Amino acid sequence: MKVLITGAGGQLGSALQRTAPAHADINAIDVDDVDLTDEAMLRARLVVEAPEVIINAAAYTAVDKAEADEDLARAINADAVAVMVEAMAEQGGKLVHVSTDFVFDGTSSRAYRPDDARDPISAYGRTKAAGEDHLRDCDLLVRTAWVYAAGGGNFVRTMIRLMKEREELGIVADQIGSPTWATGLAQTIWGLLDKGANGTFHHSDAGVASWYDFAVAIAEEAHALGLIDRIPRINPITTADYPTPAQRPAFSLLDCRETRALLGSAPVHWRTNLRTMLKEEKALG
Repeated sequence: MKVLITGAGGQLGSALQRTAPAHADINAIDVDDVDLTDEAMLRARLVVEAPEVIINAAAYTAVDKAEADEDLARAINADAVAVMVEAMAEQGGKLVHVSTDFVFDGTSSRAYRPDDARDPISAYGRTKAAGEDHLRDCDLLVRTAWVYAAGGGNFVRTMIRLMKEREELGIVADQIGSPTWATGLAQTIWGLLDKGANGTFHHSDAGVASWYDFAVAIAEEAHALGLIDRIPRINPITTADYPTPAQRPAFSLLDCRETRALLGSAPVHWRTNLRTMLKEEKALG
C-alpha cells in the first residue's frame, strides 16, 4: 500500500511514520516539500507521488490567528482537501482526513457522535468543517481533540515550561473534553485503514477533563518524573477570565464507541497516555 502522509513534521505526521505497518510504503511530505495553498503545485506533486492512500495530517491549527486570517486557514484546511479528493478520484485512491472537535458548538449534554450536526463557532472550526464537506463516501474522516506528543508544540509542553517559570497559574476549568496522545491517534488511523473503514469516526483518549484537570495532572506526573522541581499553585478560572480572539466549544467530548468497537480495542485513559508521553519527553532531555 503506497501511502502519502502530509504534515510530516507535525505531531501526528511524525507519529504516523513511527507507527506505520510494515506493508505500508510511506512517503511523508511537509510544508518545505509542497505549499498546500498552491493548488497547481499540490496537484502536480500528487500526480508524481501517485499514492493509493493520502493521510492528510496537515492543517492550519492556529485557532486564534485564524479569526483574522480565515482565508489562509480555509486554503489549507478546505481548498487543499478538495484538491486531494480530486486527485484520489482520478487515481482511484482514498483520502484519510483528520478533523477536529471544533466543528461542534459545544452545547451538547453528551459526547458528540460522528453523525451529530456540526455548528462551528470559530474560523478554525468553519474551515475544518468545510474541509470535511469535500470528502466522498469512500474516504475516511477521523475527528480528534486536544492532541499532544513528546517534542511537539502543545499544551503539555507549554504547561511544563510555565510550571518551571511561575509560582502560580490560572487555567480554564469550564471547557470540557479529552486529551489525545498523538501515538494512540496514529495507531487508530492505521487500524481503521487496515479494516477498510470509510465514513466518519472519532478518536480521543478515554476519560473526561477540563484544561484545569489536565494541567493538574501534568504537574503531578511531571513532578513525579523529575521534569519539574515543584508543583506550582494551579487555580481554576473561567473562559471569561481568559478571553481569546476565537470562541471555543465549552463541551467537546467525542463519542468514540464506534471506533473502539470496529477495532476491538480497549480504551486507554488520558492520564495513562500522559504518563507515557512524559516519560518520552524526559528521554528526549
